Amino acid sequence: MAANYWESTQRRYWQFTKEELAAMRQKLEDEDPNLVHMYPLPQLRHINIYLNRQFNHLAKRLGVRQQALATAQVYLKRFYTRVEIRRTNPYLLVATSLYLACKMEECPQHIRLIVQEARVLWPETFHGQDTSKLGECEFFLISEMSSQLIVHQPYRTLTQLQGEFNLTPEESQAAWQAINDHYMTDLPLLYPPHIIGLTAILLAITCYNRQNAAGGANAAGNSGGLVMAANALAHAQAQSQARAAAMGGNSGPGTPNLTPQGSFAGGNFSSQGGRELGDGSNPTDPKIAKMQRFTNWLAESNIDIEGMIDCTQEIISFYDCHEQYEDLVVRDNIKRFIKARGLDK
Repeated sequence: MAANYWESTQRRYWQFTKEELAAMRQKLEDEDPNLVHMYPLPQLRHINIYLNRQFNHLAKRLGVRQQALATAQVYLKRFYTRVEIRRTNPYLLVATSLYLACKMEECPQHIRLIVQEARVLWPETFHGQDTSKLGECEFFLISEMSSQLIVHQPYRTLTQLQGEFNLTPEESQAAWQAINDHYMTDLPLLYPPHIIGLTAILLAITCYNRQNAAGGANAAGNSGGLVMAANALAHAQAQSQARAAAMGGNSGPGTPNLTPQGSFAGGNFSSQGGRELGDGSNPTDPKIAKMQRFTNWLAESNIDIEGMIDCTQEIISFYDCHEQYEDLVVRDNIKRFIKARGLDK
C-alpha cells in the first residue's frame, strides 16, 4: 500500500474535478447515442443508491466487512468512468468488484461462493453467469482501472480523530453512517478521504439528534444542526484567512457560507435557538464547546475548508434526493437493457 494518500495512485489518477467527471461521462454517452436513447435511465444518484443496496445485500450474505465493501464501491465508480453502464451487466460488476475488493483487503471470498450467492440474490439477471465469466470480468475490471487497486478510505480519519474531538459513541456511529452514505455520491472521485472523514465528523457533531438516532439522512436532516455546520465552516475559514493575513500570506478569495438547504449565500448564520459559534455562544453547552474545538482545529490546520463546504453541500443534497428514490423504477430500467442486450447470459 502507498505510504499515504498524497503519494498514491488514488490521488494522482482517480481524483477529478466535477467538470472532468461530467465530461468523461458525456464522452461515454456520445460514443453510442442510440444506445442511450433506446435505454433511458433514472438520474445517476438513484442508480448509485440502487447499486449500493445490491452491494449491501450481497456483502451481508457473505459476511464481508465494511472496508472491503467500501473498496468494492469505489472500484465500480472508477470502472463506470471508463465504460458506459448500458454496455455491462451491473449485477456481474457488483459481484466482481466485491470479489476483487475482498482479495485486496485481505478477507478473500471463494469465487464459487460469490457466484452462488449472487444467483440466489439476482435470479433473473445473474442466472447465466458462472465462475469463468466472473473471472473474465475481474480481468476486465482490473484492466480498466490500470491495475491501480489501492483505495484509501475516510474511516481512518474518523478512528484517528474521534478521541481528539471527544465524540460520543452515538456521534461516532453517525459519522460512520455518513461515510457509508457518501459512497452513493461522486465524492470518492472528487475529494481526498480525510476531507470526507472530517465532513462526516462535522455532520455528526452538529446534526446528530439523540431523539432520532437513526443516523444518515435522518441525522443530517436536522435544520438547526445544518445551520451550525455552515456557521462552523464559515468561522474556521475566517480564522484561517485572518491567520494567513497576520503572517503576511494570501489566503485567497473568501469562501461563501453554506445554507441548511445546501445552497451558497453570503452572510452569517446562527444555530438553532440563536446560539452562535462566535462571541455570543454559550460555552457551557457541551455541543457548542465541542463545535468550537473542532472549528479552532480546522482553522489551525491546512485543511481544504472549501472542499469541506462542497462535501457538506453534496451530502445534504444527496439526502434530499434520496427522498424521491424509487427502487422499482431503477431496477426495471436496468433489467430492461440487460435482457434486451443479452447481458444476463
